[in-house]
Amino acid sequence: MKLPNAENALIAPEKLRDYLLNPTHKKGGTKARLLLSLGYSADDWQRLEADLRREHLGADVVGESKNDYGKCYEIVAPLTGPMGRAIPFRSVWQIDTGTDYPRLITMYPE
Repeated sequence: MKLPNAENALIAPEKLRDYLLNPTHKKGGTKARLLLSLGYSADDWQRLEADLRREHLGADVVGESKNDYGKCYEIVAPLTGPMGRAIPFRSVWQIDTGTDYPRLITMYPE
């Protein structure tokens, strides 16, 4: 199964730039250092967005769950960075109650 309404997925620039690509972020720093080693940068966060849309949103969902805010979906797929190196990442998407589009919650290496 594919992520429902993947073509309308919301990937907040702040999530990429200020969290996933920020090596000084308290929770995201480790992820950021790995993503930076793949060639991503906060200055070009759009590249990470494009790669997530291409490599993850076309992949199959591997897990589903519900929480107080909506339904979550997990996708595991390789992410190929600008330097050509690929690492499997798990991305977590949520469709909030009352909406019909997924939004990126987090991602981390497998």
